[in-house]
Order: sequence, then C-alpha cells, then structure tokens
Amino acid sequence: MTAQPRLVVSAPASGHGKTAIAVGLLAAYTARGVPAAGFKVGPDHTDAAYLGMAAGRPGRNLDTRLVGAARIAPLFAHGAAGSRIAVIEGAMGLFDSLTGQPEIDGTASVAAALHAPVVLVIDVASMGHSVAALVHGFRMFDEMVRLGGVILNRVASSRHEQLLGSALDDIGMPVLGALRRGDLPNVLPGRAQGAMPVAQRSADAARAVQRLGEAVGQGIDLDQMLALASSAPTLPGPAWSPAEAVAGSPPAGPRPVIAVAGGPGGTFSYAETAELLTAAGAEVAVVDPLRDEQLPPGVRGLVVGAGLPESYAGELSANRRLAAEVARLAADGMPVVAEGAGLTWLVRDLDGLPMCGVLDAGARTGEQIVAGYREATAPAASLLAPAGARITGYKQVRAVVTPRAGERPAWSWSGTTEGFVWRQVHASQLGIHWAGAPEIARRLVNAAGPQQLPAPQLQPAPHLLQTAAPQQLAAPVLEEIPELRDERTAELTVPRIIDVDADTADVVTRP
Repeated sequence: MTAQPRLVVSAPASGHGKTAIAVGLLAAYTARGVPAAGFKVGPDHTDAAYLGMAAGRPGRNLDTRLVGAARIAPLFAHGAAGSRIAVIEGAMGLFDSLTGQPEIDGTASVAAALHAPVVLVIDVASMGHSVAALVHGFRMFDEMVRLGGVILNRVASSRHEQLLGSALDDIGMPVLGALRRGDLPNVLPGRAQGAMPVAQRSADAARAVQRLGEAVGQGIDLDQMLALASSAPTLPGPAWSPAEAVAGSPPAGPRPVIAVAGGPGGTFSYAETAELLTAAGAEVAVVDPLRDEQLPPGVRGLVVGAGLPESYAGELSANRRLAAEVARLAADGMPVVAEGAGLTWLVRDLDGLPMCGVLDAGARTGEQIVAGYREATAPAASLLAPAGARITGYKQVRAVVTPRAGERPAWSWSGTTEGFVWRQVHASQLGIHWAGAPEIARRLVNAAGPQQLPAPQLQPAPHLLQTAAPQQLAAPVLEEIPELRDERTAELTVPRIIDVDADTADVVTRP
C-alpha cells in the first residue's frame, strides 16, 4: 500500500506551458524544503531529466508501452518513496497518445492508473468565457479521470484574470494559479541539447530551473496544490523492487564494474537501469562521453542509453582517447550496449567525423526525424535477449546508418532488420526501458563477470518469456511470438508528419 501525495500536470495540447510549470512546481517545493519527486509520461528523456534536476532526485518515466500497464503504479511508488509530493508531467494533450490509443498509453490512462488528480494548464492568451466550456468538456470526457483544478497561463491583465476566474467559478472549477504573459521565462535549453545540460550540471540549466521555480512560486498556490495532491487515495500493492525484478542472488566473486554513460547530474539511461545493474551484482560507475578521457578503472562493461543527444557529434569525435578505450573494450569481448545515438558513437564516422570504429558502418545526419514505438523481435540470440524474444522499444533519431543492420542484426520488425550484434556488442537505435525487461541487467552482469557466459544458444530462455496476449499490453517485452504485430507509430512533439515509410513503418518528419 502506498499513501503518496501526487498530481498530474497536463494541458489541452502541447504548447500550453505544462513542462515549465511542472519543472517550476518541483523547484518551488524543493526550495521550500518539501521533498518532491518528478515523473514524465512517455519515453522523453529530456523532460524527465529537468524534472529530476528540479526535484534533486532522479526524474523517472512512466510509459505503458515500454514497461507494461501493470508496472506503472509499482514503478511510481518506487520512484516517489520518501517524497511529500510527486508531480507527473503529461505528454501532449490530456487525452492524446503517441500511438493513437489514449485509453492505453495516454496521460489520462496513467492518471487513472495512479488515481491521481489532474491539474490542467491552459494558455488563455486569446481566451475569455470559453475557458469554462473547454474545462467542462475535459472534466466530463472521461469519468475515470479526476480534474482537480486549472492553472491559467499567459493571462493578459487583472481584469482578464477576473473574467476567467468568474467563468470557471460558474462551473465549480478551482483556479490554482495564474501567470501573466512573460511570467514563465523561456529559459530551458533547446531540445536539440537533450538531457546533456542536466547531465553536465550546466549553469544555464540550473539557472533555468531556479527561475521557473521562482515564477511558479509567485503565481501558483503551492499549499492548495499540495492539498489537492494529498487527496489522492492510497495505491494498493507493493512498490517495484530492483532486487525482486532481477530475481536470484548476485553472482559469486567481485562485483564487475559496468560504466553507464552520463555525467555528474545523471545518466542517459532510464533511472532504473543503474538500479537493476546494481541489484544484479554490478558496481555501476558513470562515464562522461564528452569529458572523461578514460573508462573507469577495472571496467568490464559499458551501457550508453538512448538519452544521449545526437547534437554532440563534434565533442564525441574530439574525445579520441575515450573512443579508443571503448573500441578496445569491445574488441576484448566485454559487453557493450548502445541505444539511440549511442549506436552512432560506435560507428566508423558520423558526418565525416571519426567515431569509435567499433562497428563496420557509417552514419550521416538526415533531414528527417524518425520517431515511434517498435514491437521488435531478436532474430538470433544476443547479449540482451534470446532468439525469438520480443521487446517494445522507442526510436527517435535523425541519424541514418549505413548499412542499417550488420551480419547479425540486433532487432527485426515489419520485415526489416536493424542494429548490430558483434561479439558482446549490442547496438541499436531502439531505446529500451529495462524495468520492462529486467533480465537484461542479469544477462549483462553475468557477461561482464570473471566467468564469461558460454556461446549463446539459439533457443529462448523460458524464464525470459511472457505469456500475456499481445493486446493486453501487460508485459510487452521479451515475449516469444510466432510473428510480429503491426507496428504503431505516431507524431511526436516535432513539426509535421510528411509520410510513413511503407517498408519500415517509420514516421518521418521535416523541420
């Protein structure tokens, strides 16, 4: 049972200011000595990083597609433990979804699963009494979602605020705060920088979080928000446990050192990755791809998560000493897992800049962003999964890798293959949330231990397989299936969809 004050910060659509307000709320509570925890609905590493920076503890993601619906509440309880308020930032609009199935993976579905009240952030710059109709519609649309109040953003004047408040009072909807035009400074670093400013603890990122906290603290009733969060009912069931997830005792002998790419302020993997590795028996050390010229002493494995931004090719290329050490680690047969831009760090060159040279492939930055979930299958046994295992991942990249797959591909979907498996290297542009496939951590630690695993067998390991029907989405990872399901992809918060590649089902966008 978990009695955890919590609320969801959402909006009618993207662009209303919910990210700035969610970050500001956490910063404001933290500045007042109120322990807080931040969560992001969906796969977005960047927003989760800033929420974590504002709260002073790891920001976490709640993604039904990546971890399964049954794990949402336990993961939340684990990540929120010890806090007095948890702020969950939604994705897109309250009833939107990256896959077009909001009843499964939208913000509203997460709010319903957590029995968390929702605060709707509304840009009212060009709105009057119609705000009441908008809010009333959102309140009545889904009886499983409790709309607890609204925050008015970009209010024009005192008279405008009074008009809006009167309209909302007529329908009995509390106004929890109002911010004037310009109150919320546009200070968060550009999206192209991703989570890097947080991982590097840059002064700009810290200053941005502080300024948002000051603005929110002045314009929003923090006591009323805390009271609303405290009205959430107790969640049944136990919190997620990394030790229970990996199951079994750590291997005997010294704990192998596994490096995870990141910086002083966090890694480029989901927060649970390091926790699972530690529970499986590893000593986790952070390596900074931009600043560290050496891998940690005694390292026997490397994980590069999908949160590594693609916009730092020059800096990655310039760090030749670390690139050489990564290449040596892979050549020595140590396990290396690379996701997203981590794959392009391992190729020969990216846009003509030399990279680590681990993989016999090149890459260039494309004009299009490819984004979407993938229901992928392991074509053969690898470091991550047995042959025939299925996993749900998320892909959001601009780089085009040639060839797209090696002689031993990492994954296949929709009749095509992607990624590279070479020795103990597993590199793919697909990002995976390891809490949905915790056995990955055990496999990696075993491979990094003093006693190396025997050559991988072609038959799937039974204990990795799930038995839930695909449509249930209760455990959408590492499942043996006779054939691939249809892949679902959808627009992200990127400009506009141009077309869908019929061969790969990739959603492509142009700036």
